[in-house]
Amino acid sequence: MARISGVDIPDNKRGEVSLTYIYGIGRNSAQSILTKAGVNWDKKVSEWNDDEANAVRAIIASEHKTEGALKSEVQLSIKRLMDIGCYRGLRHRKGLPVRGQRTKNNCRTRKGKRKTVANKKKATK
Repeated sequence: MARISGVDIPDNKRGEVSLTYIYGIGRNSAQSILTKAGVNWDKKVSEWNDDEANAVRAIIASEHKTEGALKSEVQLSIKRLMDIGCYRGLRHRKGLPVRGQRTKNNCRTRKGKRKTVANKKKATK
């Protein structure tokens, strides 16, 4: 297995697909990286020689934020939203959907398991 950005990418898959195993690299990014490195997209990772693998590593290191750096940037952005108290930050803080989804019926992913609220008993005279 080739190791790029601290991730073991699978050898038995095409380069374009293998690079998507790295957090922060999708299909389009993988295609542009391989084009810049001069590697055929359809070539399997096991068929890459050392020069091709090093070229891909160099391009990823210089032009893309991946793995830990990207994850920490996302977390800092969310923390900043919560600190300034904007609407999106409040939604993050409360654990509710952030992007305008309805919450009356769905959004169980964000809210978690249902919390049943019992009815109040009527006062007896």
